[in-house]
Amino acid sequence: MASKSDIEWTEMTWNPTTGCAKVSPGCKHCYAETMATRLRAMGATGYENGFTLALHPVRLEQPLARKRPTVWFVNSMSDLFHEDVPDAFVDRVFDTIRATRRHTYQILTKRAERLPDYFRFRTCPNNVWLGVSVEDRKHGLPRIEKLRQIEASVRFLSVEPLLEDLGRFDLRGIHWVIVGGESGKKARPMHAEWAENVRIQAEEAGAAFFFKQWGGWGADGVKRSKKANGRILGGRTFDGRPCETAHSSQCAPTS
Repeated sequence: MASKSDIEWTEMTWNPTTGCAKVSPGCKHCYAETMATRLRAMGATGYENGFTLALHPVRLEQPLARKRPTVWFVNSMSDLFHEDVPDAFVDRVFDTIRATRRHTYQILTKRAERLPDYFRFRTCPNNVWLGVSVEDRKHGLPRIEKLRQIEASVRFLSVEPLLEDLGRFDLRGIHWVIVGGESGKKARPMHAEWAENVRIQAEEAGAAFFFKQWGGWGADGVKRSKKANGRILGGRTFDGRPCETAHSSQCAPTS
């Protein structure tokens, strides 16, 4: 179903597929898996098999019904580029995106290795912001190079949960960087210097920077609720958007 989102950097979520499988350390405490289990217990449509991957053709036209320009996060409960989602179904998702130029679609994946293959003979629509997750050096940083190969109006990184210091890394061609710590009962801590390192490099590269949250551990190293820890980094909030940088030609619609 399409629904209003509590995610700080989007407006609505659209899930033409649900379910996924763990591929790297960032997946260990997957919020979507926990939510899918809860929705299954509630008898929610589309979650009869919990977090097992499922395609939902009936949902493909949901954004068509919304006339007001909206920022959609595609597959908050899945990964559009999961290896078991056929290219033909991904094509149908992009057909809807092309038919609704008034909307902006944020597509985030951990399966970055599939991007060059899928887009080899296809173009990425101008109203798509294409991103990859980056949680550590080993698994996350190689995804950036795959993303950089795609011609997209906005390329972004979701550096969440940030699990270690990323050191120096290449942000050429990246327009937006989101950083956040992990939330939930089993959250792993994020250190301030790790987040600051990403922020500094994003600013050096001319990429917009958005600090989403501390999550379950605060800047002081104390475990408390996500809400109590807030989203202040170095004494201020960071709400950068890609339309604020010189790189981007595609800006989010005004709410």
